Amino acid sequence: MPPLLEVKNLKVTFDTMAGTVKAVDGISYHIDEEEVVGLVGESGCGKSVSQMATIQLISTPPGHITGGEVIFEGQDLLKYKADSNQMRAIRGAKISMIFQEPMTSLNPVFTIGDQITETISLHLKLNHQDAKQRAIELLEQVGIPDAAMRIDNYPHQFSGGMRQRAMIAMAVSCHPKLVIADEPTTALDVTTQAQVLEVMMAMVKKIHNSLVIVTHNLGVVARYAQRIYVMYAGRIVEAGTSDDVFNNPRHPYTIALLKSVPRLDEPRGRQLVPIFGLPPNLIDMPPVCAFRTRCSLAGQCKKETDPDLRQVGDNHFVRCHIDTKGESSGIL
Repeated sequence: MPPLLEVKNLKVTFDTMAGTVKAVDGISYHIDEEEVVGLVGESGCGKSVSQMATIQLISTPPGHITGGEVIFEGQDLLKYKADSNQMRAIRGAKISMIFQEPMTSLNPVFTIGDQITETISLHLKLNHQDAKQRAIELLEQVGIPDAAMRIDNYPHQFSGGMRQRAMIAMAVSCHPKLVIADEPTTALDVTTQAQVLEVMMAMVKKIHNSLVIVTHNLGVVARYAQRIYVMYAGRIVEAGTSDDVFNNPRHPYTIALLKSVPRLDEPRGRQLVPIFGLPPNLIDMPPVCAFRTRCSLAGQCKKETDPDLRQVGDNHFVRCHIDTKGESSGIL
């Protein structure tokens, strides 16, 4: 059975005064039907840009999708213009996105209800009254109290957690086949984070769609994702099942990320191990491994070439010259 979404050699660049930034440098991945996939990496590695590129939300200029394919239900979405009727019919209806900061994603001069019903009316062709009733039902499902009254509130009248719940309701309003959650718990307290994630997963299970969780929070993907892609400097450096990546990490960057995570099963007072140094300049990428200057195993590597993604297990791939033999994190 073909995957729901297959991205092949996607490349995205941004024009700057200093030069061309290679934000996404030839990544390939796939999402299967009814699958939860995690996309992990530090800020600036290209996670969000890669997902926005799949539904052509990259602002041009300065951004440009310079190569690759995005195959969704047998169609290459990059063959359509960003403002074409074909892409408008896919965004929101078949592929939707939950953005990381709802206060800037929601329009402050329209009510929550107006913004949800607009999507429903556009894609499901319902009249205003039916669309409003569906919006109320969706708000109730995501846990908004007194939804029939709160639907007429403006975004500033909702708390951060409630705004994110409204974004989830909007994202699933048309029963899309794929939902992309871009840092869905940013700026929320820990308790609200857990509540929002549980609501999101409950909605995904209810409508039987696929979900991509874009995050730097390893705890989130450890709990929910079935497969994980780890990104660094615009490229995927490790890919595998959650069990593979957490219990048998093979890339030094993945291992370093896991060592920097606090754990309850460790002795009190254990020092976290930071990843020293900075990511490479994406305008002038080195011809060798992008992680080399920060890698604790760099002394073992004698190759002066950029490694390719190679297979190290049944569904486990890594972009590294060194065979680390795996190092259990003990997180799962």
